[in-house]
Amino acid sequence: MKKLFALGMAAVMALSLAACGGAASSTSTASSAAEGASSEAASAETAGSDKTWVIATDTVFKPFEYTDASGNFVGIDVDIVAAIAEDQGFKYELKSLGWDGAIAACQSGQADGMIAGASITQERKDSGWMFSDGYYTATQTMTVAENSDITGFEDLAGKTVAIKIGTQGAAYAESLKDEYGFQTQSFEDSPTMYQAVLGGQCVACFEDTPIMQASIKDGGLALKVLENTANEGGDYGFAIFSENSQELLDMFNAGLANIKANGTYDEILAKYLG
Repeated sequence: MKKLFALGMAAVMALSLAACGGAASSTSTASSAAEGASSEAASAETAGSDKTWVIATDTVFKPFEYTDASGNFVGIDVDIVAAIAEDQGFKYELKSLGWDGAIAACQSGQADGMIAGASITQERKDSGWMFSDGYYTATQTMTVAENSDITGFEDLAGKTVAIKIGTQGAAYAESLKDEYGFQTQSFEDSPTMYQAVLGGQCVACFEDTPIMQASIKDGGLALKVLENTANEGGDYGFAIFSENSQELLDMFNAGLANIKANGTYDEILAKYLG
């Protein structure tokens, strides 16, 4: 009987220890899981705060982005990004790549977003561009040499007009060329396009109105904007090309609303447009 009693007690003790061990193990596992989740959340938060967004832009699109006399890269777009980043508390690197280069960098994932006086159009949206709220409204217009006798589209028949690849100015010219009987010649950047008109290679060029006005004024170019040739215009937008950059787009929109409300936006426009 003693033997049986001893064996029974041993079994009870074994079960008790097993139960205690199982509870301890379960608590330890839950604690480890919680610590792991907390660690991952902290890491994610740290990664987000440390992220530097790469934003691509054009090289010469005065007064929105250009290099000043001191060699600094400046302009409306440059200052708007800086103001929004400060308002929203994110870090960024602005890369001056040229219009085509900026688009290519975004499409290949080498840049997270693009700001370069890009007009918001349905065609661009259909091809994968995702735009912010509009941050500036601009028209496109025709510009000719200062001594030109061209006064409107009717005078372009049989002549060559300069356009900048991939821009709304180019799209505007292309929409008119069949009706008015002129042909177009494409250029990579605005300064080269202007020189084609100044040198007589082309009789006119199409460009965003504020760009032409600033270029003529600041560069002393012998060109004149024909105001009666402007279209209805449209908004410029910050653009992304991947949902991975949605956070950046959301911050841009929130920051844009804030700098418009606190007066910073108007100060930036006044600085460059007077």
